[in-house]
Amino acid sequence: MKRLLGSVRARATLAATVVVAIALVAAGAAVLLSLRANLIDVADAQAEGEVRKVAADLAAGLPYDQLDLPDGDEHPVQVVDRQGRLVAAQDDVEHVSVADVVAGDGPGDDDDDGGDGDDGGDGRDADDDSPEVGESSDVRPSQGTATVDGETEDYRFAAVDVTTPHQVVLTVYAGAPLSAEQDAVGTAQTVMLIGLPLLLLTVSGATYVVTRRALRPVEGIRAEMAAITASEDLSRRVPEPATHDEVARLARTTNETLAALEASVERQRRFVADASHELRSPIASLRTQLEVGAAHPELLDVEGAVEDTVRLQRLAADLLLLARLDAGERPQDARFDLAELVREEAGGRAGVHLDGVASVAVTGSRGQLARVLANLLDNARRHARGRIDVTLRAEGEWAVLEVADDGSGVPEDERERIFERFVRLDEARSRDDGGAGLGLAIARDVAAGHGGTLTVREAPRGGALFALRLPLR
Repeated sequence: MKRLLGSVRARATLAATVVVAIALVAAGAAVLLSLRANLIDVADAQAEGEVRKVAADLAAGLPYDQLDLPDGDEHPVQVVDRQGRLVAAQDDVEHVSVADVVAGDGPGDDDDDGGDGDDGGDGRDADDDSPEVGESSDVRPSQGTATVDGETEDYRFAAVDVTTPHQVVLTVYAGAPLSAEQDAVGTAQTVMLIGLPLLLLTVSGATYVVTRRALRPVEGIRAEMAAITASEDLSRRVPEPATHDEVARLARTTNETLAALEASVERQRRFVADASHELRSPIASLRTQLEVGAAHPELLDVEGAVEDTVRLQRLAADLLLLARLDAGERPQDARFDLAELVREEAGGRAGVHLDGVASVAVTGSRGQLARVLANLLDNARRHARGRIDVTLRAEGEWAVLEVADDGSGVPEDERERIFERFVRLDEARSRDDGGAGLGLAIARDVAAGHGGTLTVREAPRGGALFALRLPLR
């Protein structure tokens, strides 16, 4: 059972069938109750018509034996006095049993066959009061049975009190058969019992088919995702249905995710390839010098070996920092004065001028931000002709640190590309200076990790101006 309900189609079909079944049962019950109520109202109207007709004859003084009584099997009529004695009824009516009336206080509520006495309308009421001649306006409906020609059936009865011209108070009961109501309700029940299962089967089948067609694109997406997982080919895409529903949006979102994943994996591959290439040069150089030194100690270039080792150490540190940033490492939550950090990093660097460095407190990793400033100053030193200007100020809720040089600047179409990893616009000079094209990429990633930005534009002296913006809070 659990395995069967593991399908979305099965659960949707079951849910739709249960909901429709509840709705049909409720609607069917309402229809049956309404039909029964309407038919009972019709029977009450028929019984009321007959009882008023007989009561009118009695109020007019017509003798009991001359009453025009209807056919007993259709409308049984019974007239009783205050003592419950039968004074008039059809010949074929053998017994009438009427339940307690629902309205009125008149006599004759219990209509046992109290006798056949017929006083011809000459009897007198034993009560001293002289009731007004005529029928009562209150007609009391009730439920009961009547035995006519040996057959007992259910009837709706109407009762009314009447006073004859001889001051005799009588109660007249007239019934209307409920056979039509019972037949109609029974027929409706039979139709519902047959039609309800057929309708539920139709709903179940239609729901299953419609759900299957609606979920067919989902199965296509699942199959393609399984194939992509098996082949590890992120260039493949799931089929997008030509609709505007949730399934189509799911397919488009899935393809966007695959595209982003493919781009991320491709960047990772390029990063690994570039890192391997950058590591190969200093390692090869260092190995060569050590091998030469081992064979000819007098030719060992200790200074060059140290430089290659330092270069290798810096590159490894850069790669480790990028790996931590890519892993989502959050900066330390420390509060410090950024102006003090600027003075420390700029101190002792030739050509660096601090113009308007105001005291600004920021929150973050002091070590990472020191690395950003060092990278920006190193980059400016490699490109400046002789002057580097550093400014620090607060603008609204931001701390703005600017590093500008008087070099040749960065072409406008290259201003975003320089922040990519292992990108060097001046390949020869960058390699000679020991740069691997990671400094600006690290600086931008650190800025983003602190909730800030790093951009570049043209400096007032014609070089490049790097602007680091960090939130004050």
